[in-house]
Amino acid sequence: MSTKHSLAAEKFIQDSNRVTRHDQTFWSVRAKRDAQAHDLSEWEDLREAASQIKKHTVTHLADYLQKFEENATRNGVHVHWAKDAAEYNDIVMQILTEHQVHKVVKSKSMLTEECHLNEHLEKHGIEVVETDLGERILQMMKLAPSHIVMPAIHITREQVGHCFEEQIQSEKGNYDPTYLTRCARYHLRDNFMTAECGMTGANFGIAETGDVVVCTNEGNADMSTSVPKLHIVSMGLEKLIPNYEAMGVFHRLLARCGTGQATTVYTSHFRKPRPGGEMHIILVDNGRSSILGDEEHWQTLKCMRCGACMNTCPVYRRSGGYSYTYFIPGPIGINLGMLKDRNANYHNVSACTLCCSCDNVCPVKVDLSTQIYRWRQRLDSWGKANSMKKAMSKGMKLMFEHPALYGTALKMAPMANILPRWMTNVRMNAWAKGHEMPEFAKKSFHAQWKDLKKGGQK
Repeated sequence: MSTKHSLAAEKFIQDSNRVTRHDQTFWSVRAKRDAQAHDLSEWEDLREAASQIKKHTVTHLADYLQKFEENATRNGVHVHWAKDAAEYNDIVMQILTEHQVHKVVKSKSMLTEECHLNEHLEKHGIEVVETDLGERILQMMKLAPSHIVMPAIHITREQVGHCFEEQIQSEKGNYDPTYLTRCARYHLRDNFMTAECGMTGANFGIAETGDVVVCTNEGNADMSTSVPKLHIVSMGLEKLIPNYEAMGVFHRLLARCGTGQATTVYTSHFRKPRPGGEMHIILVDNGRSSILGDEEHWQTLKCMRCGACMNTCPVYRRSGGYSYTYFIPGPIGINLGMLKDRNANYHNVSACTLCCSCDNVCPVKVDLSTQIYRWRQRLDSWGKANSMKKAMSKGMKLMFEHPALYGTALKMAPMANILPRWMTNVRMNAWAKGHEMPEFAKKSFHAQWKDLKKGGQK
């Protein structure tokens, strides 16, 4: 992966058909989200309620975490605390070792991606099988997710067919989606039956009851916890909400914002271990406490990972998820990446038009574009500002502070219209990479406005 978003995006847009498909796919999801929102007269009230609930919870996090642990423990669940990714991976490894686990079936979890759990387990000889179809396809192809809700939507069915031919010996040349889905179902069923442990993430943790709620469209979380008797839940601290009344608010927003559905096909509630089994919940910090203490960026903890900001973002839609340096792309990924490691991810802050569309669709009203703007304002103090942009800004400042110079520039601008193309579409002119140069008006707006005012005085 490139260390610079613009360079990786430049490679992505070389394939115009892929760009168009990617753009239209996610915009269609955004359109479905809008249709769902318009069907609910109380939509904005739901967003405001969700925002306030999240704000209340994260600002009283210690109290709710203690309450959640007490209730989960009372339900017979083992609760663990992990300060960072290394401690989280060690806890999982310890549990698996104690139970002599050789194979884990795993429902989709961005937290395990964040902590690189799969690599850690495989290094210790444990087979990890992703059970979300998109994640399983990517795992077979040795690729990372490019979206937090639809991780493999950028992969074509032909690519899936080729992968299945190599990995699970599907019928050559048969790329029918129904057939490929059936192949995947049989393949995963065998793994469900032979795994000794099932792992899930958590969309929500209910402090009042100690429950964990997992939302899926494939039922893979249910299968992962129905066959193996050992269930391990990976949960970031920010996934906590106070009670089931709050759960009702978030449940009405999550799928509508993420995929344009009224609800996910499966909403699974886990309160206690199955008979004869064990259930473990690992509460992971991994920098979340530090985010909570950041006055300018604490609101990222309100995010419930629906992906709506990605679906609407014009930069994400036309540059792809792999163009970003952080494992979560799009507007929320830009902010989370900067909070995690600004030196590794600062290039991403330019992958934003500041159109504010992400703010408008976020179900919990995270001020995503404002936060990105704040990061940009601090780049120069860190020595990370783009030198060409700095030079351009200084030139514009000089011109805007000197009206005579500005007026002269306006008068001379139409001269660019007669210059040959090879003189204007040069390497330094980034606009010319994807556009023809615009034609300057023969008479500037300022000049026309002055003439208009003179005519009015007459």
